Amino acid sequence: MEHRNEPRHQPPGTPAVLPADAVVVGVDSGGSGLRVALARASDGTVLGRETAPGPVRTGPAGISAAHFLESVLPAVAALRARGAAGRPVLAAAVGAAGMATLGEELRAVLPGAFADAWGVRVTALAADAVTAYAGALGARPGAVVAGGTGLIALGTDLTGWRRADGWGHLLGDCGSGAWIGRAGLEAAMRAYDGRRGGSAALLARAETLHGPAAGLPAALYPRTDRPAVLAAFAPEVASCAGADPVAAGILERAAEHIADAAEAVCPPGPGSVVALTGGLFRLGEPLLAPLRAALADRLPGVDAVAPAGDPLDGAVTLATGLAGAGIRLPEDPALLRIA
Repeated sequence: MEHRNEPRHQPPGTPAVLPADAVVVGVDSGGSGLRVALARASDGTVLGRETAPGPVRTGPAGISAAHFLESVLPAVAALRARGAAGRPVLAAAVGAAGMATLGEELRAVLPGAFADAWGVRVTALAADAVTAYAGALGARPGAVVAGGTGLIALGTDLTGWRRADGWGHLLGDCGSGAWIGRAGLEAAMRAYDGRRGGSAALLARAETLHGPAAGLPAALYPRTDRPAVLAAFAPEVASCAGADPVAAGILERAAEHIADAAEAVCPPGPGSVVALTGGLFRLGEPLLAPLRAALADRLPGVDAVAPAGDPLDGAVTLATGLAGAGIRLPEDPALLRIA
């Protein structure tokens, strides 16, 4: 674990008493869409939420700041129009999938854009795993696995971060929704070909959703949202797992990958806990049962706890901390940067 001795961040000039009508903005940008919340700066009470469909585009320069702002600015305008017009926005926090490796344009553009749009004084720019951690565990040592279209594990002893996976559907995200969906579609194509390891049940589900199996490559490969399309097949794998050993085996392998990531980042010592957060875990017992067994094997003595909130809650928590008492999680150039 990398240790850092930097003080917890508190923005300069933060008033001892916040304006009673002040608000903060939290943003959660993931592989399937973008969510925005407006909350009271004094205590983080959420006043409203907005959703923008579809993921933010990624181009040669990384995550597109222009496309991000096309979604966020109208969403915040709509939220402010519903009862918060004229209220000062003290801080904002963004958690974005890919921020650590593809977020340079966001880090360069968003603080100034938010200052121009809302008069924001300070902005937290975080990997979505950090906002998932903040939402799930707050400021306590442990590990969080954030699973959805992709998958990343993040752990901290509150002096530094350790990360595992989150490398995207081509290089990693092992055990994620996209990983499960791709494995399920591969099993469907094996059945179509008559190869070993195929699943007739998954082939039937794939053809119901996507049409004749022979046309699946042409339908899938040109898509710019391939990870989300793959992840949309993961619930089909879970639905088949009770009666289909191939589908059950896919989820068992996914559970092993998820537990591997949690083990890699969980800090040693008493008091560490692990939490699972994200839509992936709504697949239910077909995934959770083998995952509980794998976590007990990898992390004996570490308690698994229910997350207190989701990544959007974590973004609100970070923004509220910036507006008031400060952020109690460690800063990091790639994972959590304050601008």
